[in-house]
Amino acid sequence: MRTASVKRVTGETQIELTLNLDGSGKCSVENPIGFFNHMLNSFCKHGLFDLSGSIKGDLDVDQHHTIEDTGIVLGECFKKALGDCAGIFRSGFFIYPMDESLVQAAVDFGGRPYLVNNANLTGIPLVSLQDGKEGSFQTDCFEDFWQGFVNAAQCNLHIDVIRGRSDHHKIEGAFKAVARAIRSATEIDERRKGSIPSTKGIIV
Repeated sequence: MRTASVKRVTGETQIELTLNLDGSGKCSVENPIGFFNHMLNSFCKHGLFDLSGSIKGDLDVDQHHTIEDTGIVLGECFKKALGDCAGIFRSGFFIYPMDESLVQAAVDFGGRPYLVNNANLTGIPLVSLQDGKEGSFQTDCFEDFWQGFVNAAQCNLHIDVIRGRSDHHKIEGAFKAVARAIRSATEIDERRKGSIPSTKGIIV
């Protein structure tokens, strides 16, 4: 079973996650940001990853530290669970339609981190109601999350919103597209027979 647990404690955040790459899509993470929790649930459901743990951060400042550091910890979990990447497909691609939005994602766990984010978001926070109080999701943190993820996972990721109106749909479509692309990339390729998917013989 390909699993990993990572804990990150700083003066700004306290995050602990456990990932099972070969799960069934269960997400049980204590997450104080409602919309972000919805996105992690969607990511797990569509990638068939199991994720558990807790997320705490200095939300009295804003959401940036909490969301970015969660991306870092999740990326570290993937890096740790994949090990030397022996036997996996390594790269994956998916186009996801989310109502009026259409999002494509491509990923390569080739050892070199790089993010291309063409999400075309408005930057206007999504407003919600949490425990009787008004809450929000800072849409500018979307890129922060994925930048943290690719840096830690040492993969390159391209996210392109082909079209769309709603920031909610663009972001959710992106999380689902990335999940499916990562699922394709990290699944075991039986024809590879456990070999490293690189002409170098090592993922660096």
